Amino acid sequence: MEKIAVIGTGYVGLVTGVCFAQMGNKVICVDNNKEKIEILKSGKIPIYEPGLLEMAKKNAKAGRLFFSTEIKDAVEFAKVIFIAVGTPPKENGEADLSAVEYVSKEIARHMKSYKLIVEKSTVPVETGRWVEYTMNTFNRRRIKFDIASNPEFLREGSAIKDFMHPDRVVIGVKSKKAEQLLKKLYKPLKARIVVTDTKSAEIIKHASNSFLSMKISFINTISRICDACGADVKKVAEGMGLDKRIGPAFLNAGIGYGGFCFPKDLSAFIHMAKTFNYKAEILNAIEKVNHEQRIFFVKKIKSALWNLNNKTVGVLGLSFKPNTDDIRLAPSIDIIKMLQMEGVRVKAYDPKAAENAKKVLRNVEFCKDAYSTARGSDCLVIVTEWPEFKNLDLKRVKKLLIRPVIVDGRNMFEPAAMRKLGFDYVCIGRK
Repeated sequence: MEKIAVIGTGYVGLVTGVCFAQMGNKVICVDNNKEKIEILKSGKIPIYEPGLLEMAKKNAKAGRLFFSTEIKDAVEFAKVIFIAVGTPPKENGEADLSAVEYVSKEIARHMKSYKLIVEKSTVPVETGRWVEYTMNTFNRRRIKFDIASNPEFLREGSAIKDFMHPDRVVIGVKSKKAEQLLKKLYKPLKARIVVTDTKSAEIIKHASNSFLSMKISFINTISRICDACGADVKKVAEGMGLDKRIGPAFLNAGIGYGGFCFPKDLSAFIHMAKTFNYKAEILNAIEKVNHEQRIFFVKKIKSALWNLNNKTVGVLGLSFKPNTDDIRLAPSIDIIKMLQMEGVRVKAYDPKAAENAKKVLRNVEFCKDAYSTARGSDCLVIVTEWPEFKNLDLKRVKKLLIRPVIVDGRNMFEPAAMRKLGFDYVCIGRK
C-alpha cells in the first residue's frame, strides 16, 4: 500500500485516484474547485463515467479515498504525487501549462520529505524539465525529489477498464528510485511496463493520440472517395482492418473525432513541432480533414432536404462519443451551429449530455427521448452512436417524422434494410 495524491479531479485525475484506491492504496484527490470537492465529499461525482460513482463510494467508505481543496494536504499526505490538472489549448493550439507550473510551485513550497512528482496530464515534450526547474526554484529546504512522466491512455466511457487492464503502462524516469516506485504501484495490474526517459514518455502520449486521429481522418478521406464512386467504406475498412499491420480499430467512417483529447493533443503536437522548427504537414492534414468532415455532413443533410431554411432537424446524440456526458469539442456542437446558420430549427436528445449541452447551445429544443425528437421533424440526424439508437422502433420513428429521412453520421444501420423500411437513408461512404 502506498500513499498517493492526485491533483486535479477531471476525467483523468478522478479515475486515476479512484482506481489507485481500488487497488488498495490510500489516495487523496485535490482540486481548487470547492464546489467539485463538496460534490465528491457528499458521495457524488461531477462527471458521468460508467462504474466510477460506485467505485468512488466504496473506497471512500473503506477509508482509502479522501478529497481536499488544499495542495498542502496532498504534499503532507503522500509520497507519490500525480499532477492531473487541465492543459487546455490556447488560441494558437499551444497547451496552456500554467496550472502545471502553479501546482509544481506549490508542491515545492510545502515539501518536507522526498516526493516523486508524476506528470499525468497530457503535456508537450520538455514539460518535465520545466517542472523540475520550477521545483528547484521554490524548493527552499532543498528536499530531494524526482520527476517522472506517466501518460494516461484512458478512453471516456471505458476509463476504469482502461486503467485496470491497460495495453501498456509508460513511465518516463531519470532515477532508479522513481522507476522502482512506479513499478511497485502498477505491479498489481500485471501489465507490460515501458520504461523510458521523460521526454520520450511525453512524446508517446501525443504520438499515440495523433496516430489514432490520423486513422480516423484517413478512413473519412476514403469515405469521401467511396461516396463519389459508389463503393462501400465499411467493406473497404473491413478489408483493410484484416491486415494485421493496420488493424480494424479506429477505421469507422463518420463525422470525425471530437472530445477534449484528440483535437487538443493534435493541436499541441503541431505547435510543439513548430517550436523545434519542424512543420508537421501530416498533422495539419489530419486536423483539416476532421474539420471538413463536419461541413461535408451538413451538406449531406442539406442535399437530403433540398433546402434547410425553416426546416426542423432532430439531432440524436450530443456527447462526442457514447457512454460519456462530455460535449467538449464534440462534433454535435459545430453541426448544430452550422444548421442554425442555415435557418434550421433544431431539436436534440442525448441520454447523458443534454445538461452540459444546454450550457453552450442556444435556441435548441431539448427532448426527453429519441421519439419526441423525431416527432414533427423533417429529418432525423444521428451524430453520436449511443447503443439505444441502434434499437429504435424504426416504424414508429417513420410515422413521427414529417419526411422519412434519416441522415446517419455513424453508419449505424444497413442502407438496404433502411430503404426496405421506406426511409430516405443517407450515410457516410455507403450507397
